[in-house]
Amino acid sequence: MKKLLTLSLISILVLSSCKDGEKQDYLPNSIGAYNTLTIVIENELWKSEVGDRIRENFAAPALGLTWDEALFSITQVPPQVFTGAVRNTRNVLYVMEDSLDIAHMKSNMFAKPQKVGVLKGRSKAEIIENLNEMASEFIETFKKQEIEEAQRRFLKSLNKEKALEEHLGITLNVPSAFKVGREEDNFIWIDRQIQKGTMNIIAYSVPWNTFDNDSTFVQDIIKMRDSIGKLFVPGADIPGKENYMITEKAFSPYVFPAEVSGRKAAEVRGIWEMSGYPMAGPFITYIIDDKPNDRKLVLEGFTFAPATAKRDYMFELEAVLKTLKFNTP
Repeated sequence: MKKLLTLSLISILVLSSCKDGEKQDYLPNSIGAYNTLTIVIENELWKSEVGDRIRENFAAPALGLTWDEALFSITQVPPQVFTGAVRNTRNVLYVMEDSLDIAHMKSNMFAKPQKVGVLKGRSKAEIIENLNEMASEFIETFKKQEIEEAQRRFLKSLNKEKALEEHLGITLNVPSAFKVGREEDNFIWIDRQIQKGTMNIIAYSVPWNTFDNDSTFVQDIIKMRDSIGKLFVPGADIPGKENYMITEKAFSPYVFPAEVSGRKAAEVRGIWEMSGYPMAGPFITYIIDDKPNDRKLVLEGFTFAPATAKRDYMFELEAVLKTLKFNTP
């Protein structure tokens, strides 16, 4: 009898653990285009100051683009519509006036991978207070998930060319649609044809002591970019003019501290233009400490696509650059 009871308990535990595992294993794959966000909120609340504050944060203009494009493309749905496939969207913000005053992030509630930011408050003022406190963290979490999703998709078909490895001792997970267009000892240019233009990645190194003076850091970045543009990124022939890529003269680029491949870096976002012809577009540059090789490694992505939205192109370039691996310690 005792033996039968023991076997029964083991069976129950096994079945219970299987059900928990099945719940996780059988979550559907999340869906959605890059940088989309589903906001689950009652219509009345969406039309109030709460909705205004949500839009101010999550639909704020992305930095470093040639015209205003929102950080996230937002779809608002009331809770009663948040069913079926809608629940499988990759990024969700759930906002509710409730008896609870909470703000937190949940993972893989209805699909995987998925992030669900939850904001609740006993009044509109409490919801806004929670939003003010958590918005930047939520944005960072959603963006990180999108970068990881893009990098997973890249793995389906990667470029096999070895120019980066042979000349700079690095690897990037570059999608196969990109091809090496220019290959020098210390300069690699990889590009991809897109509708109405190109997406571009360039990589090179500069001496370790290139940026010795913090007070002139931004000016030194501009000087570096412009000199590389003059050497390697020419534009169309213009009679009587030198025409090459430079940093836009009207506005200084944005510069932030960053980390790439576990190493200290600077992230630079801004607009490039041609020195002798009216062409322009956004760029993102990472200047990465590579002390073992006594150099700064520079990775840059830039897009040329006139009269076309560029947020998602630049997002994909950022995702590629963040796959960096050094082939030496």
